[in-house]
Formats: sequence, C-alpha cells, structure tokens
Amino acid sequence: MLRIDDKLCIGCGICEDACPFGAIEVVDGIAVAGDTCTLCGACVEVCEVEALAIEGAAENTIQQDLDSWKGVWVFCEFTGGKLAPVATELLGIGRTLADDRKVPLTAILLGHMTGDSGDLLIGHGADRVFRVDNPALELFSDEIYEKILSELIVEHKPEVVLAGATAIGRSFIPGVATRVNAGLTADCTRLQIREEDGVLLQTRPAFGGNIMATIICPNTRPQMATVRPKVMRALEFDGSRRGEIIDIVPAPHHLTSRIEVLESASDKQAKVNIQESDILVSGGRGLENEAGFELIGRLAEALGGKVSASRAVVDAGWIPYPHQVGQTGKTVAPKLYVACGISGAIQHVAGMQSSETIVAINRDPDAPIFNIADFGIVGDLYEIIPKLIDKLEEKRGI
Repeated sequence: MLRIDDKLCIGCGICEDACPFGAIEVVDGIAVAGDTCTLCGACVEVCEVEALAIEGAAENTIQQDLDSWKGVWVFCEFTGGKLAPVATELLGIGRTLADDRKVPLTAILLGHMTGDSGDLLIGHGADRVFRVDNPALELFSDEIYEKILSELIVEHKPEVVLAGATAIGRSFIPGVATRVNAGLTADCTRLQIREEDGVLLQTRPAFGGNIMATIICPNTRPQMATVRPKVMRALEFDGSRRGEIIDIVPAPHHLTSRIEVLESASDKQAKVNIQESDILVSGGRGLENEAGFELIGRLAEALGGKVSASRAVVDAGWIPYPHQVGQTGKTVAPKLYVACGISGAIQHVAGMQSSETIVAINRDPDAPIFNIADFGIVGDLYEIIPKLIDKLEEKRGI
C-alpha cells in the first residue's frame, strides 16, 4: 500500500501532478491517495521530502551473476503434430537479437513424435535445439511444461527467453517466469537490444493501445517476453544450415502433474484461422448490420481470401470472435487487407498494420484508417463492393 507520512508531507502538490492515474489529491495541506492508486511509484520518486513510500514493495535487488547468463532462447510451440507458425516467426527476431549479442540462438522443442521439426528449426535460424520428445508431452500440461523449461533455464542460464503469446504460451510461460524469479513482458510487438549495455528493450501496447511502452529488466536474468503471432517475420528456410540437436531426458518427476488431461478438444469456430490467409476482407460498424457480412463474404470469395472483422461487430454479435482483428483479437499480416466500414481505431490498427497492402473503403474521408491505407476509396461500401465483385468476376470470366 502507499503510505503517506503527514508529519513530513508539506502539501506541495508535486505528487498530485506526477500521478498518471489521478489517484493523489492534496486535501487540507496533506496528500491523500484514492482507490485508483496502482502503486506505480511515480509519486514516491518525485517527493523531495520523502513523505511517500510503498509498503511491502520488494527491494530492487541486482543479480550478482548477470554476466554468466548468455544466449537467446525461443520456445518453439509444437501442437497438433506440427510446429506452430509463431515458432519460426520468433526464430527470425531471435536470430537478430542473438547476432546483436554475438551469442547462439537456441530453440526449445517440447512434444511427442516431433519428427524432423528439429531440422526445420535449424533451417529457420536456430544454432541448436533442445528437444524433449516424450509421450507425456503429447497433450499440453501447464505443470509439466513449466517444470521442464524452468529446469533447463536454471541449468543453462540464457539471458533472453521468448515465447509466442498464444493460448499455450500465455498459459504456462508466466509460471516459468515465477519459478525462475524473472520479469515477463506480455504481448510484445517489438524487441531490440540496447547497444550500451545489452539490455532487451521490450515494446508493447499499453493503456488500451493508446501508447507504446518500452519495458526493461536490467537487474535480473533471464529477460522473458511473449510475442503475438504474425508480428515478427520468419526467415526463409535454409536447408544448408547446420546445427546441433540435443535430446533431453527429463527427470521422471518432471513428467508428472497434479492435473490429468483427459482430452484436448477445440471449438469448430476456433478452426477459422485468419492469420494464415494471404487475403483478408474485414468488416466494421460501417456495415450497419450483420447482413452486411454476406457482401463481405462475397468479396472475400471473389478475391480468394477470408473474412475478418473489427471488435465492434464481434461485440455486437454479428460475427464470431475467431474473426476478430486487433489488440484484443488476432494480429494479422496478409499480403492484402481490405478494410470495409472500419474507422481505424488504434486498437484495430495494432492488429493489421503489418499487412503488405491495405485498401480502405469508408464513406468518411477523414476516417483514421486512410492514414495507414495504401489505397483509399471514399464512398458507400454497398455501392463500391458490388462493383468490385463484378470486376473481379469479369476478369475471371465468371
């Protein structure tokens, strides 16, 4: 909790001005903290008379062996009998970070019947692969994955550990960070090495996507981050690359869990993977009603793509969540993204701004979506889209 010493406080108001949440107010010459205080410590740092303190806060200790932690690791998700695409995407940025630090890049592969996945990881940039292939890993288990990866981290001491911000990554990586007493930055969109001291700069959206925050963990290792799929670019596969595959035999107690996984099942809607499509046609509130998605679907079919959507129409129940693009949906990077009736709120843009070509259709000429679009069409989408479909079908001879 935030403690305010009324004997030391002089009511200067500096802490009130410094609080980013408006949680402090000077009342009758004394600072008072409200319920919106998040214990961020901004007020403590600016108080010249040291009247404020956060009780129960952990000391800012510095590990004494920072230099002994070396190497960049990427947890490479293996699910459904194959590598998840985010695995090779993370190896792309991992290769950059490892080269900047002049250290090896290691891929961590956990699963059962992983086949030639180790060779694929080396071809996509890994210098070595720690492979744990065991029947106990056929179905994902938080506790087992946590124990195995934590043990490897403690033994080999990597300075950076990356994982995908997928359902699996988000489920067990926080537990790993807790076990190894490390900081963890979630949903990063940019990773970079700071030249002067080698610290990992971890950038992610904050405050609903309205700002980009860069987070560092300068005093402890490893530095851990999860990255949303489709944010980073995978390297082209190079079959001539050579690396080392090291098979790890985990201790028997690492393969046991207090939870028994009986079955792994997925919703049919979850199979709608818009992240794998090269062409997306996305609908927003400008459609005016859910019937508008019939037109969006026709355009997507004519282009050979898939249908996606903004959060507003998903919340309205016009289309299921697996189609949602944006900060609270999926991050996509297709070759073509057609935004129909989407205003371009920053939360949506965060999920599709990496698209190669963006086409925006909106009746509002001042819509923010036009600021990032490569091509913009101002007008009624119900007039424009049918004409586009006719032209596409005419070209295809339909």
